[in-house]
Amino acid sequence: MIYTIALAALAAIWFASWKMGQGQARGIIAGGQRMHSLPSHYGAYTAILAVVPAVLALLIWSIFQPLIIDGMIVSSLPPERQALDDLFLNALINDIRNMAAGNPVRDASDPVIIAAAAELSGWQTTANFMLLALLGGLAVIGLFISRGQVVPEMRARNRVERFVMVLLILSSTIAVITTVGIVMSLLYESIEFFRRVPFYEFLFGLHWSPQTALRADQVGGSGSFGAIPIFMGTLLISTIALCIAAPVGLFSAIYMAEFSSPRARSIIKPLLEILAGVPTVVYGFFAALLVAPLLRDGGAQLGIGIDSESALAAGLVMGVMIIPFVSSLSDDVITAVPRSLREGSYGLGATRAETIRLVIVPAALPGIVGALLLAASRAIGETMIVVMAAGLTANLTANPFEAVTTVTVQIVTLLTGDQEFDTAKTLSAFALGLLLFVVTLALNVMALRIVRKYREKYD
Repeated sequence: MIYTIALAALAAIWFASWKMGQGQARGIIAGGQRMHSLPSHYGAYTAILAVVPAVLALLIWSIFQPLIIDGMIVSSLPPERQALDDLFLNALINDIRNMAAGNPVRDASDPVIIAAAAELSGWQTTANFMLLALLGGLAVIGLFISRGQVVPEMRARNRVERFVMVLLILSSTIAVITTVGIVMSLLYESIEFFRRVPFYEFLFGLHWSPQTALRADQVGGSGSFGAIPIFMGTLLISTIALCIAAPVGLFSAIYMAEFSSPRARSIIKPLLEILAGVPTVVYGFFAALLVAPLLRDGGAQLGIGIDSESALAAGLVMGVMIIPFVSSLSDDVITAVPRSLREGSYGLGATRAETIRLVIVPAALPGIVGALLLAASRAIGETMIVVMAAGLTANLTANPFEAVTTVTVQIVTLLTGDQEFDTAKTLSAFALGLLLFVVTLALNVMALRIVRKYREKYD
């Protein structure tokens, strides 16, 4: 709650300081002096000096304040409670925090918890007042400094642009660091997994049963970690989905861009894009309660055995889900094709169909490939539809009528609940994630080469 109040106060300070800086600059201009920058630049500069130091202080406070409070809680406990193991001590601190917040705890009659919760409430109240006073003081100091710098010779535009440049560089750096952190975490845990399970067994194994035995003589005690059935299921479902989404999405994009009237386009495109806003769990219910039984009963009437949970059911519904990714992006890139290419084709005597097939689609191919790649990535990463419509069975098959599973479903299954990260069963989830990352990267590189090839041709 305190952070919401602090952010709202900072937003109000930002607006007020921006107005004050802008008004001061306009007053100087009204006095007959010429300013280096626009009044809005001076307003932005004033707001930056008034709010940015306070925002940085708020970030630092949010990181260190819980650590300091936890240390104060531990120091207030009796010595025998301070000597508890980390697991029990953390549970005790959580109970104290819950009681201070008015939430139920396991032992509400414990006098130690009651006393510590009362002290914690007082500390938090004091900390909240200190935080608001700190933010307000920094904002006042920044506003005072900035108002003294609003003079005609001050280059406000250059300073604001420099601040924006630093902000953009910082954002890019955070994105890169996040990516490196993800890759390093996957590598570290995957290396731990491959120390227990040979890499060739994981990559080329034909049976997936990630079980950890409780006894050495237990049947299946070593487990089976062959990933081919999982990736086969992922490939099968994604292929079915793309076979639905690619033609439907591309043809609908061509119709909206080249054949439909503006009125029809204004109706059809929003209706298609509604599909992208439907939660995946709704698609999962649709697949499990309608599509899968319909396929099973229809197959029974035709003498075809289709399981209640099948790759076909999941792939069909997933294909419908990713149609907007193909249609909307493809429509945008087709519409962006220069009008001169169309007119040149018509001038040479080509029909509309020939122009679309031989000129417009090749010219828009880089964007279309990007749309298909985005749809493929969405299909590969989908979990809920597969869980509800295709099942959890790691089945090595190319038959779409049978139950299969995917990489993302297995990762969720392996990491659900309380897991210890020292068993091959749990660590196999990171190996699956790393292999999926490599496969996705290879698809991106392949698509990038296709885009570059045809972009050079139609630049």
